[in-house]
Amino acid sequence: MSVWSELTGQEQAIDLFRSAAAAAGAAVAAGAAGAADAARASSQMTHSWLITGPPGSGRSNLAYAFATALISGAPDGDDATRIQVEARSHPDLHVLATEGVIIKVADVRDIVKRSHYSPSVGRHRVIVVEDADRMTEQTSNVLLKELEEPPERTVWILCAPSEADLIPTIRSRVRTVRLQMPTVSEVAALLERRDGVDAELAERCAREAQCHIGMAHRLATSEEARRRRAETLRLALEVRSAATAVMTAARFLEIAGDDAKAITELRDAEERANALHSLGLAAGQPVPPALRPQLKALEDDQKRRATRSLRDGIDRILVDLASLYRDVLLIQLAADVGLVNLELEGEMRRAAASATPATTLATLDAIQAARERIDGNVQPALALEAMLVSAIRTTTTERGAA
Repeated sequence: MSVWSELTGQEQAIDLFRSAAAAAGAAVAAGAAGAADAARASSQMTHSWLITGPPGSGRSNLAYAFATALISGAPDGDDATRIQVEARSHPDLHVLATEGVIIKVADVRDIVKRSHYSPSVGRHRVIVVEDADRMTEQTSNVLLKELEEPPERTVWILCAPSEADLIPTIRSRVRTVRLQMPTVSEVAALLERRDGVDAELAERCAREAQCHIGMAHRLATSEEARRRRAETLRLALEVRSAATAVMTAARFLEIAGDDAKAITELRDAEERANALHSLGLAAGQPVPPALRPQLKALEDDQKRRATRSLRDGIDRILVDLASLYRDVLLIQLAADVGLVNLELEGEMRRAAASATPATTLATLDAIQAARERIDGNVQPALALEAMLVSAIRTTTTERGAA
């Protein structure tokens, strides 16, 4: 099976990376005698890449597929390398990611040191930096020289929503590949092919996820995730007063917390079990004082991940609410555009009839303001309450004026 077969909607990018991997593999195989191959590789291959695209477009999936092809030396990869890369256990793959809000300087310095090791079993050593936009300027400056002049067979692959999320000096040292958002039909086909989801559910989940591949997968494989999303939208449509707005905001936080817990709980348990096993401890066995710092560091990392997961869960709720009121606005304007939340069409038509397009636009503005406030470290409960109360106040004012 080709390493590219589980990607969707990015044919041009796949062709580019496949050609680059083929040229790089041929040049390494030919060695010093392969001058022609080296020249061809230099025109198609660079040692520092930046993959940009909207959240859910498959940036990291494409990065790891490219890494597999580079490490294996085959443009379509091979099964042994693919399995190790998917498990993040290949000795020639290093991943820089964060469970917190920013990527730490110390983590960048550590991975820069690793980038100077020669490949141990593969054709290249590859460093994938997920969420490169989470680097501060100080952290980014640590990378500059490495991106400009990495070791001969080391390749850096950065992922970020857009070039503007990185400092200019980083952008000048990488080759950028821009991804487009896949269509609903492309994401649905992927869910059917890869996850065995039936066609009707795959289309619904792809549509409700607004083509976000990771979220579509989660909705398609978790009935609880679908239930929580449906509850969120129905609660929003039932807000009629400031009191219900406050109660709804509190429930939104509970739903985001449940969603975050569902994502992190199993992973936390597996990580702790693996850590205990690596320390030579059985489950339930007391932890000796000398080993407690290692477990404390793991627990601290898990707490940071839980905080980020909660914030991500709140943001997902706001994105879903934006899709809801976008649909309401389309109904109000009688626009010939497909709805995201078809299953709620009846409720949305009633909501559309009870307000004006100006009210709905104000609600969409309030949702965006809430996202920005939470990103600026405003308490989520306050931001959510202000969002819902602001929308109600606008509706009440318009009705009073009428």
